[in-house]
Amino acid sequence: MARILHLSDLHFGFHRRGLVAPLLARIGDARPDLVVVTGDMTHRALPGQMAEARAFLDRIEAPLLLVPGNHDIPTFNPVARLFWPFAGYRKRFGRRLAPAGQAGDVRVLGINSADPYRWQRGKFRKGEIRRLVKGLDRDGFNIIALHHPLEQLPQMDKQPARRADEAMARLQAAGVRIALSGHLHRYNVDALIETGKWPGVLQLQAGTALCARITDGQNEYAVLEIDGDDLRLERHVAPMTLEGFLDPEIAYYRRISGRWGRV
Repeated sequence: MARILHLSDLHFGFHRRGLVAPLLARIGDARPDLVVVTGDMTHRALPGQMAEARAFLDRIEAPLLLVPGNHDIPTFNPVARLFWPFAGYRKRFGRRLAPAGQAGDVRVLGINSADPYRWQRGKFRKGEIRRLVKGLDRDGFNIIALHHPLEQLPQMDKQPARRADEAMARLQAAGVRIALSGHLHRYNVDALIETGKWPGVLQLQAGTALCARITDGQNEYAVLEIDGDDLRLERHVAPMTLEGFLDPEIAYYRRISGRWGRV
C-alpha cells in the first residue's frame, strides 16, 4: 500500500496565514510516504515569497516531489521571465523541474507544464511525452503530477495544456493510472470520470491548499491510499470561515478492466 498526500496552489504571498499551522499538523498526522505539490508555491515568484514557501516545505518531514506552476515564473521582471524563467524556482525548490518519486510500489513522475511565454496556459514541451513514457514502470502503478490539468470540464474558463490530448492518449496507453494536477482551484474527480474521455486515468484536480482568494470558498488537500487497483481518497476541506479543517470526506475507487469507477 502507498500513501500519497497531494497539495497544490499554495500561493505564498497571498495565502491564509492562519491555516499554515493546521495544514502542517494534518500533514504530520497523515504520515504520507510522499507529498506531491503540483505548482504555484508562490503568488508572484518574488524572492520573499519563495523563501516563505521553502520554509513551509522544510517543515514537512515526508519526502517531497515538487513541480512548478505558472505563478512560480517571474511576473514583474520580463527579462528574467524571458531568459531565465525558472532560476528562482531552481534555487529554492530544486534543480529538477520534472522530478521522479516513489511511494512503496507506486512510481510518480513530475511534469513541468509551466510556459514562460503564456500567463496561464501550460504546455508539453518537445520530447516531454516521450520522456514520460520511457520513465514509466511497465509492471507497476504509475502516477503523473503536473500543475495544469490535462482535461477540463466545459464550465472551466481556462484552457488545458497544449498537446494535452496527445499526451493523455499516449500516457494512458503506456500505463499511467492517476494524474494529479491543480491550477483551477476547483476539486474534481467524479465529473471527469463521467466524461468517459480517459477511462484508464483517474484525474484528481486539486483545489488550493492555502490561497486566500475569497471566491475560492475553501482550501483543501487530498490523501490517496493506493492498494493495487483500489484507491481510498480523503478530501480535507477548510472553509474560508474556519481556521482549520473539517473531518475528511472519504471516497473509494476501483480500476476494473482498465477503467476507473467509484465504488
